[in-house]
Amino acid sequence: MRGLVWTGELEVRDDVELRADEPGAGEVLVRIERAGLCHSDVSVLDGTIPFPTPVVLGHEGAGVVEAVGAGVTKVKAGDHVVLTTLGNCGQCDACDRGEPTHCRDTFGRLPRPFTVGGEKAFQFANLGVFTERTVVRASQAVVIDERVPFEVACLIGCGVVTGTGAVLNRAKVRPGETVAVIGVGGIGLSVVQAARIAAAGRVVAIDSNPAKEAAARQMGATDFTTDLDSVKDLGFPNGFDHVFECVGHPALIRASIGLLDWGGNLVLLGVPKLGTEAAFVVNDLYNDKSIMGCRYGTTRPHHDIPLLVGFYLDGRLKLDEMVSQVYDLADVGTALDDLKNGKLNRGVLAVTPQEN
Repeated sequence: MRGLVWTGELEVRDDVELRADEPGAGEVLVRIERAGLCHSDVSVLDGTIPFPTPVVLGHEGAGVVEAVGAGVTKVKAGDHVVLTTLGNCGQCDACDRGEPTHCRDTFGRLPRPFTVGGEKAFQFANLGVFTERTVVRASQAVVIDERVPFEVACLIGCGVVTGTGAVLNRAKVRPGETVAVIGVGGIGLSVVQAARIAAAGRVVAIDSNPAKEAAARQMGATDFTTDLDSVKDLGFPNGFDHVFECVGHPALIRASIGLLDWGGNLVLLGVPKLGTEAAFVVNDLYNDKSIMGCRYGTTRPHHDIPLLVGFYLDGRLKLDEMVSQVYDLADVGTALDDLKNGKLNRGVLAVTPQEN
């Protein structure tokens, strides 16, 4: 089957295969229809995220369940599903507390359900959705309403659930509070949307690319600027209740702290290169200011994904507008160039042929 593989160079291969014909106990076989192109995939290509090779890329996908393994009862063949990277165990203290992103079983797993040219191949982020079929844990497949098109459903599995979860789950933005969002790609636009849904007072989008303004305002930003240094001049002399850094640059992290009002929270969403350090002045954190990490939107996938689907269906969550273009998997080079050049809110790859 066809798949996008990183071997030290990026290749669209037609010799990707699953190592078993049927899913094992507790597993689900999913035919991938559409997959979002996320910066985390690009981070594997540029070394920001070290990952062993060969690896089938892709971690933001949606498709149709083709078969389930022994013991699987919550999902069945024919179900439309959004896939989540977590695959939490469901049995540890963290899972029992309703905190699946804290489950140690979700981190450091390196499954190899594929072969590429006969060689065992890894599955990026426990998913590997840049191929026609993948096998995942049953807990990673969240059933969704069939009215949701696959090209928007796929976005929910990473960028949307991460950005919205950062607002609703981690920062817990309250009505009337002020929000600044640094970097308005797929995750940043999801943060903007969630701030609107949470009834934030003013939402300022900050991006060096002026072409991002239209999308940011469409998603709910009340203000837009390309000049980080003059943000407070927009009418925020004391700073913001919440700042979301969606780029992952140490200088922007440091600047974000300076944008906080007393009692304000900085939520880190951007992913810098492994080992990157960011400095700050300790006094800047007095007056109850906080720096908050956020893994995968502090998400409970089987609660949050259906909730977001409901928001989409009732018109509160704008997902169609986030899809800038759908590319055939073979055109991934063009998609990557468009992403690098700031042309995309989110690009989507048609893993199966678009006419299907």
